[in-house]
Amino acid sequence: MANHFSQLAKKSRTSGSSEKIAKEQTGKPSLDIYKLGDDVLRKNSKRITKVDESIRKLAREMLQSMYAAKGIGLAAPQIGINKELLVIDVNFEDSAAEPLILINPEITDFGTTLNSYEEGCLSIPGVYLNVVRPSTIKLKFRDEMGRPRKMKADGLLARCIQHEMDHLNGILFVDRVTSKDDLNKELIKEGFNEEDVISIN
Repeated sequence: MANHFSQLAKKSRTSGSSEKIAKEQTGKPSLDIYKLGDDVLRKNSKRITKVDESIRKLAREMLQSMYAAKGIGLAAPQIGINKELLVIDVNFEDSAAEPLILINPEITDFGTTLNSYEEGCLSIPGVYLNVVRPSTIKLKFRDEMGRPRKMKADGLLARCIQHEMDHLNGILFVDRVTSKDDLNKELIKEGFNEEDVISIN
């Protein structure tokens, strides 16, 4: 498996057709994915008070759209819904691996080791830049049946969860990029406006 968030995302865009149809959706995503500059991406999300069939249906639609867009993670704010819901699948090549559905996720502990890796985002297509994040995390959440869960994550999965959880607080990965020269170069190359970045460094 690729070590870098962006390497795996890039690889997913060129993967073959050996996967089951659920992970190999073709055509347009069923949900519109908002892009950098859209105000909806900057709103704080609200906790989900009841996990019911409507939430499970939304999670399924998000997964379909994520696979169709060749992504490995998607947060509800990216499709214009301000709810604390994430879908993640860093094992897109394994048709038997179940994706993660995280409802009301909360990181309870960060590891002390920091790592810098390239990240990308379906809301900022074509832009890949280094971001520093803790390499391990602990979190709690509810699954698609509303059951409370706890888990530990490291490496790519920990990075992806942190990236997607940022969306719940109106933060995009470009806000965390420390190299402004690299950031502006990448944004301009892909037609994005650097004024839409809200630096938190």
